[in-house]
Amino acid sequence: MEKSDNFFNKVYTIAKLIPYGRVTSYGAIAKYLGTVKSARMVGWAMNASHNNDEIPAHRVVNRNGLLTGKHHFDGTNLMQQLLESEGVIIKENKIQNFNAIFWDPFKELTT
Repeated sequence: MEKSDNFFNKVYTIAKLIPYGRVTSYGAIAKYLGTVKSARMVGWAMNASHNNDEIPAHRVVNRNGLLTGKHHFDGTNLMQQLLESEGVIIKENKIQNFNAIFWDPFKELTT
């Protein structure tokens, strides 16, 4: 378990850097960490982070901008409400203008 805990902590470090009003994907975090095929494990990390208010798990969505992790949040629309409170527009569980607000840690943190 120590190995996954370490991975989860790396995921949380990146998630904490996602700017207010922006989103990233599970895969983008995995790619930044050098584990391109571990997007699902990034999702597990986000799911395990819900008791920590310092980790903005609501800002991590799937590669198409869908709120696939919303059922892991308390309440039926909490993830959407948190994003909308940051100015993110969502229709039918999908982020509108996804490419414009997408934060790519690989590009943002390595240049």
